[in-house]
Amino acid sequence: MTCRIDTGRALVTAGIHPAAGGDGLGACSGDMLLEALVACAGVTMNAVATSMGLTLREATVRAEADFDARGTLGVAKDAPVGLQNLRMTFAFDTDASDEQVATLLKLTERYCVIYQTLAHPPVMSVSRRTA
Repeated sequence: MTCRIDTGRALVTAGIHPAAGGDGLGACSGDMLLEALVACAGVTMNAVATSMGLTLREATVRAEADFDARGTLGVAKDAPVGLQNLRMTFAFDTDASDEQVATLLKLTERYCVIYQTLAHPPVMSVSRRTA
């Protein structure tokens, strides 16, 4: 089972994660969420570094999370549905001091839209309309 998402730049076929019974051929929405977090944190970090006058010769952002497929499959009522325990790791090659790096990470966290959205979830609503 898949759906197609028009991103405005390309069409993405999203599918179910293999742990939940998918074939792995489509993009997993959980992976896409982590990719959005990494992308946002990466560009934010670069913008903050530029603003601070720091040179990052190389930088890597990694995000991972725990996922218990039993929740989304409905086979364990006590298992959460969704990603849990999101973790981000930054690695970079820079001559910046430890204090400057701490400030860089603090400001990256502060100004990263996806990070802030996940850290402080917005009020959500669901509605229906007929085609």
